[in-house]
Amino acid sequence: MSYIASWSGGKDSCFACYEIMSRGYDISCLVNFISGETKRVWSHGTEAKLIQLQAEAIGIPLLQIEATRNGYEGRLKGAVRSLIPAGVEGMVFGDIHLQGHKEWAERVCGELGIEAIEPLWKKDPEEILIGFMDAGFEATIVSAKSDLFDEGWIGREVNREFLKYLKDNGIDICGENGEYHTFVTNGPLFKEKIKITTAERGAFAGAERSTSTLEP
Repeated sequence: MSYIASWSGGKDSCFACYEIMSRGYDISCLVNFISGETKRVWSHGTEAKLIQLQAEAIGIPLLQIEATRNGYEGRLKGAVRSLIPAGVEGMVFGDIHLQGHKEWAERVCGELGIEAIEPLWKKDPEEILIGFMDAGFEATIVSAKSDLFDEGWIGREVNREFLKYLKDNGIDICGENGEYHTFVTNGPLFKEKIKITTAERGAFAGAERSTSTLEP
């Protein structure tokens, strides 16, 4: 038996994957969707090649699929259905409090005959973010709503100072409504650290795997 994980490259999908693996689940594949036009993760704006680099640093195979927003569900079902004969029993999602997202995941997985697993569901967002940091994960802020953040936050690490800013300004701690997005570069899932090398306005541009590996 194995499970697959919905993967955006950001902290919530990563932490959900980590949580479920900590319970003994085997994750056989990361499933990532990108825009067929931009070749980037839709909301995050992260380039497809950086998600590939991330999967290589983690050591879990990546299934990366191009789709339009209208064609997303059909493409997802087709991709997941192709994995079921290999023993896939469920799919992990990083939803926290958006009911519509959870209902969609449960419906789609139900139609495929697999389980929708939501390890972060209804957990306190502050506890999630603190747990993410305390576990040793590192993430970079790659995009954010301009009415909530100034440009100085882009490219900075997710840390206690960032958490304080979120709390002081009444911003959703995990940014589940799209307030901000992140790219995870290191942590207990990673065999190698990712080093950000270049960036450009409006797009997260480049990174490389570190030559040094993480200590066990």
